Amino acid sequence: MVRGRSPGERAGRAAYNLAVAGGFVFMVMPILLVLWLSFFSNEILTFPPDGYSLRWYKGLVDQQQFISGFMTSLQVAVLATALGLVVSIPASLALTRLEFRGRQTILQLLLAPLVVPAIVIGTSLYVLFVEIEIATEIPAVGSVVGLSLAHVLITIPWCVRLITANLVGVNPAIEEAAASLGARPATVVFKVTLPLIWPGIVAAALFGFVTSFGNLEISLFLIAPGQTTLPIAILQYLAWKIDPTIAAVSAMQILVIAAALLITDRFVSLSRVV
Repeated sequence: MVRGRSPGERAGRAAYNLAVAGGFVFMVMPILLVLWLSFFSNEILTFPPDGYSLRWYKGLVDQQQFISGFMTSLQVAVLATALGLVVSIPASLALTRLEFRGRQTILQLLLAPLVVPAIVIGTSLYVLFVEIEIATEIPAVGSVVGLSLAHVLITIPWCVRLITANLVGVNPAIEEAAASLGARPATVVFKVTLPLIWPGIVAAALFGFVTSFGNLEISLFLIAPGQTTLPIAILQYLAWKIDPTIAAVSAMQILVIAAALLITDRFVSLSRVV
């Protein structure tokens, strides 16, 4: 006969559920606050508001710097994520499936951008790009391609960590079985390994996209005069004015990320990704 839980177990379970609920509320509250602020009718933020309005969302159409910044950030994030995956997938396969000297050194090198301050990376890349321009006359600073290549540095660590973690969880016997049945190494990778780690690849793409899309420090050094990304446009706006327009822009960012998550869930269950 199964006995009921003791009072101590029930109290512990209740405390655990309360802690989980509290943590969830703590994480979601800033998002809800931003969404709430975006509907304030007051031009100067006051609590409680005088009323609610959609004027700040309508006004975004006339804010060309936000539209231009959003399009630049979107292009850079998509390109940086794609390039990051192109580099990270083969690197992760080599790090988890091959035995060679210096493997840990290469892994730490790929993860190094996580511990190096972004402003240091931005400064170093700016100097490098200027030297490239002087030597080759190729415009690197201010180009979308150059900015995307710079953002690859901050997408690779997330991609490598997530893809490597998924590869470690794959039983090598499955790949060995495919090889023993006559499959070539490339066939094993594309027909067996990659489908097994597909959730990890999707998670890597999501983290890489969000990291690049919201980056400020590196972009600040590498944009050209008159060019902007969305985080920089927000920073420049805040330097002159504080009103719910910023909350409306942030709400649009939240909606873009939420849409990306929903589209991802359409193809790969988010419960498998996270």
